[in-house]
Amino acid sequence: MISPSSGTLRSSWSRARRALVVATAGLLAAAGLIALPNTADAATTLGASAAERGRYFGTAVAANRLGEAAYASTLNTEFNSVTAENEMKWDATERTRNSFTFGAADQIVNHARSRGMRVRGHTLVWHSQLPSWVGGLNANDLRAAMNNHINQVMGRYRGQIDSWDVVNEAFQDGNSGARRSSPFQDRLGNGYIEEAFRTARAADPNAKLCYNDYNTDGVNAKSNAVYNMVRDFRARGVPIDCVGFQSHFNSASPVPSDFQANLQRFADLGVEVQITELDIAGSGTAQANSYSRVVNACLAVSRCTGITVWGVTDKYSWRASDTPLLFDGNYNKKPAYTAVLNALNASGGGGGAAGCTLTYTETQRWGDRFNGQVTVTAGSAPISGWTATVTVHSPQRVSTTWHGSPTWDSSGTVLTMRPNGNGALSAGGSTSFGFTVMANGNWTAPTLGSCVATA
Repeated sequence: MISPSSGTLRSSWSRARRALVVATAGLLAAAGLIALPNTADAATTLGASAAERGRYFGTAVAANRLGEAAYASTLNTEFNSVTAENEMKWDATERTRNSFTFGAADQIVNHARSRGMRVRGHTLVWHSQLPSWVGGLNANDLRAAMNNHINQVMGRYRGQIDSWDVVNEAFQDGNSGARRSSPFQDRLGNGYIEEAFRTARAADPNAKLCYNDYNTDGVNAKSNAVYNMVRDFRARGVPIDCVGFQSHFNSASPVPSDFQANLQRFADLGVEVQITELDIAGSGTAQANSYSRVVNACLAVSRCTGITVWGVTDKYSWRASDTPLLFDGNYNKKPAYTAVLNALNASGGGGGAAGCTLTYTETQRWGDRFNGQVTVTAGSAPISGWTATVTVHSPQRVSTTWHGSPTWDSSGTVLTMRPNGNGALSAGGSTSFGFTVMANGNWTAPTLGSCVATA
């Protein structure tokens, strides 16, 4: 978390080459010769695919796992950003006042930088994982200790860390939007967050400074409180560059319907947004679809600069029984991995370019069939047309479609839909198409593929 000139040249060539391939494939498809591919000239790893979209794709890393061959190999192959899972927190770096230990954190930073990965720093000021001595300080000593901790830790890695979670989880859950009780809040008051950010800017002027929290993924009282703080900071010149959305999801707390809109409203304040601790409980198609929604939301927001999943493999996840990550306990790629890679490799997307995203809803179910609706939403620029792919799962078959022009692949399970009078969309505008699926005993939701936009 190469040189600028050569990196820009390679990136421009990659985009131009992919555009030529997709355009040529589109002409052939229109002539009925081939089905439009969604991964032509596509990168084959998460980090490389994200980089081609101007973003990073990272993971949380534990130093004591780096000696495991499969762990290190998966990390090195798939990701281009790392976050220390615990090794940079206060109890790991300053267990005794003003006595600092950086061995495990150094191991992660050195591993990442030797392989060209960026590093996210996590985290400087947090109510949890504090050594006991912090809680016993009076206000003056606590202020001095907080600022010293920021200066010492950031100073250690000055110029090596791309972005820092300066303050973590400072707001309560629930409907109040109030600040969380902590030694910092209780003794230093509301001003401690601003002070931490100002100290951090001086400690490393080139690092991006982030506020990070959970349960702020949709518009709610907690995210509103964070939004108001960030808006105030920006108005008064308090140095804040990014907001992190942890994005821990499960069936009781799914990806919110306004996830993309919430990212966008923060981005509109002039800060970057980052998805910092993503994991989604579940398995199979449902989990894959949720991961795809998150990635597509990030791609649709030009200031969403990257995604970090909170761990490499299910077996080491903090919520291992939920199997929430992209690789299973044997490092096999899960359907969620494929969904993420496909989303990253799809044409269009954020960055101000013409792009589009897809969302799926089951609208009716009866007897032996169900109706599905796919909503096509334009990105941050208008589009004149779109091509969407949807895969049903054998022995399912699509019997009827509407509001689009359909074609199928040879297996009869991959539906490619193009507009039928509903191709032109304004920036952020949407349309939809529908279909009836004959379940044939399989009620699994269809899997969304790419959305390819025409500018």
